[in-house]
Amino acid sequence: MTNTTHERRRFFRIEDTINLYYRIIDEQQLQQLSQVSNDILSTCSLTSALDVLSQEARVIAPRVERSAPEVFEYLKILDDKIDLIAQAIMRQSTDLTEHHSRNANLSATGIAFEAEETLEPGTLLEVKMMLTSCMAVIIAYAKVVYCKPHDNPDYPYFIGVDYLNLKDDDRELLIKHVVKRQMEQIRQIKHPDSENQPPQPE
Repeated sequence: MTNTTHERRRFFRIEDTINLYYRIIDEQQLQQLSQVSNDILSTCSLTSALDVLSQEARVIAPRVERSAPEVFEYLKILDDKIDLIAQAIMRQSTDLTEHHSRNANLSATGIAFEAEETLEPGTLLEVKMMLTSCMAVIIAYAKVVYCKPHDNPDYPYFIGVDYLNLKDDDRELLIKHVVKRQMEQIRQIKHPDSENQPPQPE
């Protein structure tokens, strides 16, 4: 992938529904929380590490399947169990619940989302969001750039924010999610009945 293509993908935006929780913070909290979020054992780091291992496993998997099919099936079961455990850890370690599901316009540089309250431009936020495409939880810090009325009675405002000092690993997860969801949405437009079809093997 060329640098130009890579940079262009960073600015793709999609309409999506995600689990998102936010809270207002100040400058001092921003500095403290940013240091804590660099902990290698954070949820986001766990997701990134699992993603790297999954990519390595996909390279080896075809050879294992050819040479030892039963072992391959057993390893697939173990992989599914690990995924379930990782999902449970991520859900328990955040403030996200199904009640925090809201519509959003998402990119790797910022996000706009439905909100219950009005926020002034310049307000600092801690934003936690779960990306269902890869079951990743991103904890980002952001600054409000606009707040405008929205036609949803449950969320009467639409707030746009820019990320502040987003970690490279988290940005890559966002890029992957945006690209994957964009491809799914294009596929659904071209083939509206496809979601009723059984999934195709990768």
